[in-house]
Amino acid sequence: MSGHSKWSTIKRKKGVADAKRGAIFTKLGNLITIAAKEKGGDSDTNFTLRMAIDKARSANMPKDNIERAIKRGTGELEGEQIIELIYEGIGPVNSQFVVKALTDNKNRSAASIRHAFTKYGGSLGSVMWNFAQKGVFRITNDEFKITSDEDELELIEAGADDIAREDEGVTLFTKPEDLQKVKKYLEEKNIVTESAEIEYVAKDEANVSDEDKEKIEKFIEELEDNEDVADYYTNVNI
Repeated sequence: MSGHSKWSTIKRKKGVADAKRGAIFTKLGNLITIAAKEKGGDSDTNFTLRMAIDKARSANMPKDNIERAIKRGTGELEGEQIIELIYEGIGPVNSQFVVKALTDNKNRSAASIRHAFTKYGGSLGSVMWNFAQKGVFRITNDEFKITSDEDELELIEAGADDIAREDEGVTLFTKPEDLQKVKKYLEEKNIVTESAEIEYVAKDEANVSDEDKEKIEKFIEELEDNEDVADYYTNVNI
């Protein structure tokens, strides 16, 4: 999603009410299960799994939950099969959204996500032409600040394709295949990231009025409350 909306999502997740924490743990557990299923349960050799575990730990997900999710993925524990689905659509005021779902029920997921788009005046439809997959890192100002051209050059040499300075901090963009390399570089520098993952990034972003922004934020809240929705990406700056 665009930088500004993603920063807002991170803040909301950090301050999530206890009533919603269980739903977030379910989403994170599914993320871990999928990663373990695809490339094994060893986080030392499965980078995707390590990233999913790091994300779960940052949300204070209990260790037992993490271990159960890994075992579901490797088949050591029985459970419903989790699959990943990608939905595209037009949201409120012609906003574009790519929605990633992790679910054990394809029909339920499709129906609930279609309903969310329809409820807010949109519909499912092709928008992927305006998105590209990139590795995205977000680092707060408290953790790291770019103070010179040398700082930027060092990040580029480490694998960053683009660097965005935003109010909340710095956003780095990489090729998907360079995500692990840049993550390793930041860890060696003891720089903690707020988020680090492969995202669908809009090629052309759109700005909206305050009135339209409110409509889009209500739609985003609907997606965040959907237990099947693991993440979402938009072309709108919020």
